[in-house]
Amino acid sequence: MKRFTRLLFVFAAAVGLFFTTGHSSLHATPPHQQEVLNIAHRGASAYAPEHTLASYELGEKMKGDYIEIDVQMTKDGHLIVMHDETVDRTTNGTGWVKDLTLEEIKALDAGSWFNEAYPEYAKPEYAGLKVPTLEEVFKKFRKGSKYYIETKSPHLYPGVEEKLVEMLDRYGLTHKESLKKRQVIIQSFSRESLLKVRRLNPDIPLVQLYDAQASANITDEELREVKKYAIGIGPDYQRIDRDVVKRVHKYGLEINPYTVNSKEDMRRLIDWGVDGIITNHPDWLHQVLKK
Repeated sequence: MKRFTRLLFVFAAAVGLFFTTGHSSLHATPPHQQEVLNIAHRGASAYAPEHTLASYELGEKMKGDYIEIDVQMTKDGHLIVMHDETVDRTTNGTGWVKDLTLEEIKALDAGSWFNEAYPEYAKPEYAGLKVPTLEEVFKKFRKGSKYYIETKSPHLYPGVEEKLVEMLDRYGLTHKESLKKRQVIIQSFSRESLLKVRRLNPDIPLVQLYDAQASANITDEELREVKKYAIGIGPDYQRIDRDVVKRVHKYGLEINPYTVNSKEDMRRLIDWGVDGIITNHPDWLHQVLKK
């Protein structure tokens, strides 16, 4: 009888374990959900002119963990924050960033276009906003913020990696304590650019970005190669599935997909186990993570 009782107890415990771990986990929130990085894409760019100090400030107010920044370089060698290779879309000017001096870019209005395109979020103070330099961003937010920086179109800007790492050094963002906190992460679609950064400072965490086509064709061989120089990858979220997330983690890499702008997609990706989400709506992601 005692033996039967012990067997019954073991069976009951096994059934309980199944329902508390195996079965319920199909719908349960992943245990690491509070650790998912909330990366404010170009700041809170759904609500303010992208890549302006106003957008970055709003991104932090909306509980973004990182300010996502695209870096371009002016004709006279200054690092500015802008997504496009030209100023046409997000200012009242025209021309390639590489052909314009900082003074010429600073004369442009980087906010009025947003008020016209998104009247529901328009604010009078957005009109006349200036394109910030990367240094101005660091001066504004200092070491109290975290920066997710992309070397944008680095083939157009010889020496951009050297200038970037030098500025990170100057503002103490590559000190041991800052690196431990991962205050800066550098991402790029260009493997060559990331390898340059690694040669300049092997301790800066790097993320390999993938465009839509490449995101749909990430192989194990590719992941083994990325592991040699980066901490993770940044794919297009629309081209991945749960299996991709599992394979990325299998190789000890993190996965931070872009650009996720619906709560439904956020929930699905969190359920899959992603490590971070890049979004124009850091407030929405914060709400999803809280729940």
